[in-house]
Order: sequence, then C-alpha cells, then structure tokens
Amino acid sequence: MDDFSSWLAMIAAAALALAGFAWWRDHRRRHRSEPDAVGPVPWTSVFFFAMLVGVVSLSTAVKLWLAGG
Repeated sequence: MDDFSSWLAMIAAAALALAGFAWWRDHRRRHRSEPDAVGPVPWTSVFFFAMLVGVVSLSTAVKLWLAGG
C-alpha cells in the first residue's frame, strides 16, 4: 500500500468507527425512557454521512491497493 491509499484506509476506519458510534447513539435515542428528552445531535444523519465517507474511502483505498498504485 502506498501513502495515499494508507491515508484513505485510515479515514475509512475512523469514519466507520464514527458510524458505529452514531448507530449506537441513535439506537439509544429511539429506546429512551423519557420521550421528551431529545438531544441536539441528529444521530441518523451523522450515521448516514459517516457511513458514506467510510464506504467510499475504503472502496477507493482497496481499488488503489489492487491497482498497485
């Protein structure tokens, strides 16, 4: 792996970790005991965009790695 694909893989790992955290927080938000205690963070949107960045970065890193450049 070259330097650019390594960076893309690290970005993908961080974005996918953020997506996992956002999914967990969204799950907790949907199953809260007090329905009116809603926080300010839109966890569903955070999950979606983090997953999008993670998948695109990871697929680009793999494509570059397989191409040898």
